[in-house]
Amino acid sequence: QVQLVESGGGSVQAGGSLRLSCAASGYTYNSYCMGWFRQAPGKEREGVAAIDGDGNTTYVDSVKGRFTISKDNAKNTLYLQMNSLKPEDSANYYCAADPGGPLRPCFLALKYGMNYWGKGTLVTISS
Repeated sequence: QVQLVESGGGSVQAGGSLRLSCAASGYTYNSYCMGWFRQAPGKEREGVAAIDGDGNTTYVDSVKGRFTISKDNAKNTLYLQMNSLKPEDSANYYCAADPGGPLRPCFLALKYGMNYWGKGTLVTISS
């Protein structure tokens, strides 16, 4: 049973930073595609960043240069370092995982969704 538990959300002012964490268990973590998605009220879910088993990363254009996705294989933990935060970054942030494969590379899983989801952590950025 795959389990993903997010933490690290909160409220900060614009220009500030937050680091989200996602503790993963129940599967072969190192080989999976892992990602962060977000959904603001009234908006569609958006893939923010993903990292594959080889450490290759993908980002949505709106966060490039500000957000960094990383993982600690020894701790089975995924991170999202968010800097220079903007009010439009406010959303529920979800950790996700996907077994991926040759026909489902990580950047496509970020675009179309992943198999396993956490319950989310709320990020609020004030102007």
